[in-house]
Amino acid sequence: MASGELTSVRSPRVKAARRLAKRAFRRRERRFLAEGPQAVREALEAPGRLAELFTTAEAESRHGDLVRAAERAGVPVLRVSGEVMAELAQTVTPQGLLAVCQFVDVPLEDALEPAPTLVTVLAHVRDPGNAGTVLRTADAAGAEAVVFTDASVDPYNGKCVRASAGSLFHLPVVVGPRFGDLLPALRDRGLTVLAADGAGKRTLDEAIDDGLLARPTAWVFGNEAWGLPEEILDSVDDVVRVPIYGRAESLNLATAAAVCLYASSRAQRAG
Repeated sequence: MASGELTSVRSPRVKAARRLAKRAFRRRERRFLAEGPQAVREALEAPGRLAELFTTAEAESRHGDLVRAAERAGVPVLRVSGEVMAELAQTVTPQGLLAVCQFVDVPLEDALEPAPTLVTVLAHVRDPGNAGTVLRTADAAGAEAVVFTDASVDPYNGKCVRASAGSLFHLPVVVGPRFGDLLPALRDRGLTVLAADGAGKRTLDEAIDDGLLARPTAWVFGNEAWGLPEEILDSVDDVVRVPIYGRAESLNLATAAAVCLYASSRAQRAG
């Protein structure tokens, strides 16, 4: 079990972890924070990703299996006071376990090799909660990679990590390519590139009926408020909208992504 207890936020280890709340420090160190037992469990199952574990005495008593697993894996385990954990955590009610993890992203060419059948692209997605939820949905729907373009939120943002519910550790994640560079790479792997946008002339129902979704597909999802820019809509293979049968004005990003990704997953499995 962890020994001693860090009670000062001035401790060098605590200060180093606190800095990871800022994107510039995350990029420099290529490390990020993952909070809670679910995130710690998933990080433990991803070889070499868990670099350090902070725990309170209370959390250690409740989640001793995770603490012992971390120690067996050679991960430094640091017990901290509740006050220090409150400073480290990025939630209002900390769960008492906080992991420092190595970045998980991979180069684009690695994510697309071998050729995938379902890829999720986040282009101009700025809300970290939405981005993390789409990442989680992509994982659940069986997507083989998720790409965050240079105009999208940082997937290592604390809110994004929490919203992904561990899925950040499950599938290849690519960070930072320009869409103009990404598009030919997707097509080179035989992927049909579809944009999900309310301006689409083809409905999702029509795309299903026409057999479009049975093909290897990369879905592109855009900004929560204003969708995708014209240059992306003009460059993709097709623009598809989710039909609204009731009186709702629209669907939010995460819901639309879930509908589109599961429609593709079902069509591909049926095929």
